[in-house]
Amino acid sequence: MPTLTMKRCSLCVVALAMTLTACGGNDTDAPAQGSDKAAAAAQPSPSTSASASAERPTIQLPADVTYTFEWPKTDDEDKDAVLSDSEQRIKAVDMAIAEQDPLHEAYRFYTEGTAAAGTEKWIQSFVDHKARTTGVTRFYDADVTVNKDGTAALVYCEDQGKAYNKFLETGKVDVTPVSKDSYVVYAATLRKNENGVWVTERLSSQREVPGAAPDVDCRVPIRY
Repeated sequence: MPTLTMKRCSLCVVALAMTLTACGGNDTDAPAQGSDKAAAAAQPSPSTSASASAERPTIQLPADVTYTFEWPKTDDEDKDAVLSDSEQRIKAVDMAIAEQDPLHEAYRFYTEGTAAAGTEKWIQSFVDHKARTTGVTRFYDADVTVNKDGTAALVYCEDQGKAYNKFLETGKVDVTPVSKDSYVVYAATLRKNENGVWVTERLSSQREVPGAAPDVDCRVPIRY
């Protein structure tokens, strides 16, 4: 069986023909890579009240799967709701991987369309290799645009420098050195559904972000 090389979802779903400047946030004083010890899988989202009309699935993750979300509140209710539901989507995918369930209802609560289809295939790749994620993942430099038609665009960066693959049969963790492959930029399109949930419909990503480092904005054009 081929080696599992991707530590986390790096979907390349072709969607809208539009270009965004990724991860162009102004939060240049965000904590460095070593500041993630306080993160927890159940850490509250940027807005606990935003978009709270629907009962969201409970996310339960292994103790060794944690996050740093450097997504501060924007003081805009819709933008904070987009960030909150996107954070839960990310965690729901890791829960599905940990539970080895490509059709897990939690991530499907937050995804539809090509994003859901691509996520299912991604989770299946972990199931095929009897592996899951472990370690700490940092998300930073989020930029949200909310449109009047009930859709939104989200671009954000991911630092996988302390995230690894763990093989379930042996318990072995595939510890890899930090490299340009450790940094990923994502662009997502979302829609607010009838239950008030910001559902991700399309998701694109680019690995090997030029100039990326723990304390550097990853600014690249990404087409999706």
